Amino acid sequence: MKKLLSFICVLLLVPYAFGQITFDESYFIDQSGDKVNCLIKNIDWKNNPKEFTYKLSVNGEETIAGLDAVKEFEIVGDSKYIKTTVDIDRSSDKITKVSTLREPKFKKEQLFLKVLVQGQASLYSYADGDLIRYFYKTDTTPIKQLIFKRYKIDNDLIGSNNRYKQQLFNALSCKNITESEIKNLAYKKNSLIKIFVKYNVCQNTEMINFDRKQKRDLFNLSLRPGVNSSSFTAQYINSDFGVDFDTEISFRMGIEGEFILPFNKNKLALFIEPTYQHYESKKMNDENTIANIDYSSIEFPVGFRYYSFLNEQSKLFFNTAVVFDISLSKTFEVSNLERIGFTPSPNFLIGGGYKFKNIYSVELRYGFNRNLLNGYTRWKSNYSSLSLIFGYTLF
Repeated sequence: MKKLLSFICVLLLVPYAFGQITFDESYFIDQSGDKVNCLIKNIDWKNNPKEFTYKLSVNGEETIAGLDAVKEFEIVGDSKYIKTTVDIDRSSDKITKVSTLREPKFKKEQLFLKVLVQGQASLYSYADGDLIRYFYKTDTTPIKQLIFKRYKIDNDLIGSNNRYKQQLFNALSCKNITESEIKNLAYKKNSLIKIFVKYNVCQNTEMINFDRKQKRDLFNLSLRPGVNSSSFTAQYINSDFGVDFDTEISFRMGIEGEFILPFNKNKLALFIEPTYQHYESKKMNDENTIANIDYSSIEFPVGFRYYSFLNEQSKLFFNTAVVFDISLSKTFEVSNLERIGFTPSPNFLIGGGYKFKNIYSVELRYGFNRNLLNGYTRWKSNYSSLSLIFGYTLF
């Protein structure tokens, strides 16, 4: 138990020790128009920021700068934000909350807009929770919102104001962009980026596509072999009879699908890991009663993973998951009592490990108690395991 508590404490404390988001090479333009080279704390904002934290040197003091002090800032090779005062419509797009008005209701606000495409025609985005708005600018048009608004026609019908298509048809006039393309254009980031890139290429003008960052692997498939150190106890309720089996070492084999969440600098992921495991043991108690267990199953851990980057090639990770279990064998036998099958209940796990070059990994994982005899009212049981798992990412 002391070892388990120590293990849990390490898992809880290590993220705080190593989990600091990095300060990346950056710059900002201050109110006087001066460029200040610095290091900005890159938290890969899901919502557009109102401020950011920077340092003038690696060991420098952390300072917060916001809309009142900065005209624009850029994390080199990653993202860029500009300050602007725009008319923005914050009408809800949720079906249950849409307005009955077709026209947008604008409010003038000062915001940091994220630059998606910078060129003769530029595209910007603004996110605040469920609210997503896109803005554009050309050589002859100041920054304006691309208008898309859902509105209620009656209780059963929702309409859409798609004025953004007419705005873009007027603004992005080019021989390579057809009326049909604009007509079928979705009010979505990837679709809008594609049309703005196409226009700038058509105009043979300099352009930066800030959304084309270093390629991110949003899905990973890995082989996960390892060893389990497992133990099992069973108690016959309302009696003194119980069995405490020995801790056994066995092989386990899993295959993991990992889905990286596309925000917070790829630090969060969902994973599922179908795993074959086997536990077998025999025990004789003082009354010469012999008990046998032969338990094999396919486990299905489904959970969250948090990454803590050490450098470009190395990172720590920490897991938590709920484990569903499908029993393959059906042997729990006590010589003078009965032979019964397994009906496992779900349980939880925690784990932590190290990954190198996004290919090789090692993890130490603890599976909390699982009741293998969940369907039997006369028995209660606990199965737990400590696993050492090696990983090799196929793609």
